[in-house]
Amino acid sequence: MDNLALTIAPLIAASINAGTPLMLAALGLLVNEKAGVVNLGAEGMMLVSAITGFAVAVNTGSPTLGFLAGAGASMVLSGFFAWLTVWLGTNQYATGLALSLFGAGASTYIGLKYVGNSLHNGRFGIPLLEDIPVLGPALFRQHPMVYLSLLLCLAIAWFLYRTRAGLVLRAVGESPASAHALGYPVRRIRLAAVLFGGACCGLAGAFLSLVYTPLWVEGMVAGRGWIALALTTFATWRPARVVGGAYLFGGITILTFHAQALGVPVASQLLSMLPYLAAIVVLVLISSNANYIKLNMPASLGKNFNPGN
Repeated sequence: MDNLALTIAPLIAASINAGTPLMLAALGLLVNEKAGVVNLGAEGMMLVSAITGFAVAVNTGSPTLGFLAGAGASMVLSGFFAWLTVWLGTNQYATGLALSLFGAGASTYIGLKYVGNSLHNGRFGIPLLEDIPVLGPALFRQHPMVYLSLLLCLAIAWFLYRTRAGLVLRAVGESPASAHALGYPVRRIRLAAVLFGGACCGLAGAFLSLVYTPLWVEGMVAGRGWIALALTTFATWRPARVVGGAYLFGGITILTFHAQALGVPVASQLLSMLPYLAAIVVLVLISSNANYIKLNMPASLGKNFNPGN
C-alpha cells in the first residue's frame, strides 16, 4: 500500500493540478460558445492574467488578491473583445487572434521586472480526508481552487440546463434573431457570457502563476489556451465532459514529465508535443462524425448578430 501511494497518488494529484487551469478556461469558453461567441483570445487573456495575478500577489502578499486581479484583467480584455465583436460587428475569429497576440506581447513587457521572482505556497489539505491512504494524497491535498473549479462546473451545468436564464442564453446561441424577436437583449446576454468567460480564463491564468508553477516565466501558458478551446469541442459543449477532458490532457502532460524523469529514450521535445498531438487526434476523431458535431454545436456559433437586419 505504501509503495502504491508513493507512485500512483502523486501522479493523480499532479494530473488534477495540471488539468485545473484547462478546466477553468474551457468552462468559461463553453459559456461563451453557448451564447454563440467564439473567443480565440484565450491564450492571450491567460497570459495577461497570469502576470497580473503574480504581480499583485508578489506586491501584496495575498494570493487571493492575485486571483481576483487576474480575473479582473482578463475580464477587461474580454470586455474589449465583446465591444469589438458584439457591438461593432468585427470578425470574431480575427479579433480573437489579435487579442491572443496582444496578450502575449503585453504579458512579456509587464513581466520583465518579475522574472526570477517566486511565491511560496503553504500546504493545503482537507482535515481527516487527507489522511486516507492513497486517496488522501491524491485527491484531498489540493489547492482550494481545484475544488472551486469542480463546484463551478456543477454550477454552470445547473445554470445552463435547469434555469430559465440558462435556457435564454442557449436560445441566444441557437437563434439570436428569434431571441431578439421575443424581447431578449441579445447583445447584453452575449456581453455577460463573454465577461464570464474572461473571468474564468483569468482564474486559469492566475492558477498557473500562483499555484501550478508559482513564478513568472515568459510564455508560461504554453498553448493551454488553445487546448482549452479544443476541449469545448472535445466535450461537445457539455460541462461535465469538460472535467474528464481536462484531467485527461493534464494526465498526459504529467506523464510526459514523468517519462522524461525516468529517462525514457525519446527526445524531450517529442514528449512535450504529446498533449497537443492528443488534442489534434481527439478533434479529428470527433470531427469524423459531422452530424454529431452539428447536433451539439450552437447554431449561431461565431456569427455576429445585427438587430437591424
